[in-house]
Amino acid sequence: MSAAPSVSLSDVRDAAARLAGVAHRTPVLTSRTLDALVGAEVFVKCENFQRVGAFKFRGAYNAVSRLPADRLARGVAAYSSGNHAQATALAARELGTTAVILMPEDAPRAKREATAAYGAEVVTYDRYGQDRAALASALAAERGLTLIPPYDHPDVIAGQGTAALELCEETGELDALIVPVGGGGLIAGSAVATKALHPGVRVVGVEPEAGDDTRRSLARGERVAVPVPRTIADGQAVAIPGELTFPLNQRLVDAVELVDDDEIVAAMRFAFERLKIVLEPSGATGLAALLAGRLGSPTGRIGVIASGGNVDGARFAELLGR
Repeated sequence: MSAAPSVSLSDVRDAAARLAGVAHRTPVLTSRTLDALVGAEVFVKCENFQRVGAFKFRGAYNAVSRLPADRLARGVAAYSSGNHAQATALAARELGTTAVILMPEDAPRAKREATAAYGAEVVTYDRYGQDRAALASALAAERGLTLIPPYDHPDVIAGQGTAALELCEETGELDALIVPVGGGGLIAGSAVATKALHPGVRVVGVEPEAGDDTRRSLARGERVAVPVPRTIADGQAVAIPGELTFPLNQRLVDAVELVDDDEIVAAMRFAFERLKIVLEPSGATGLAALLAGRLGSPTGRIGVIASGGNVDGARFAELLGR
């Protein structure tokens, strides 16, 4: 097992200080209906209300804001299916620099348009036939840009962990924390913060069935690649866990559960009808695992990170009409 990056509760707290007054301190929702269905007290951290509509702004801004002035002035690059793309574009704009973003050709239209609206140059690629990390590295080198990866960076991981830090500050000790897993940055940062504050908390990741790379990797004890997932949860369509995130998650994550597309849609519908919030598929997987009984019969106090809400009206209606 490779050495874990140096990401600590102190790093997450430093990130929170940088984000103060820049990122939103997102609300935590409760629902008696949800509690009754689950049999536990549930706290939903609504990152769909974060800037750019997802938790990704936390990590992107923390990483970009820490660049030396000369590198910041030259601009940044990123690769993403949408949420990190928007987050890096907005962080760059807020910090007075430029961004070039590599996005898959089939990325949701709303996410592509929003990224461009934040001022970034969007370059597309085929996610099923091309290596996005290699393409982005080459693009950054060619143009002299600093690459801000979507999860495999200590400052990104620390920034993402501020969502769980806020949740714990608001709710107090939790018995379990449920977090969507793509490349592993959100759950790594969340686990660092939560387990440092409350060592007894059980941290559970959730992946779409079609993209179970982290679950397989944890079971095997090494990073395992899967075919690029074809799932409605586009933000979790990752083929292999991060090089930096995986060792942290090996050490701190207690389990990873899987949900299918129908269960994700059911959670989106529940969030819309009962919690009165809109979640994108990736943002709803944590709630989906809870509603589908993937945690068995949980008791006590459970935190769920609803990681994003970037889905346009037509796509939302199409999914809920399935």
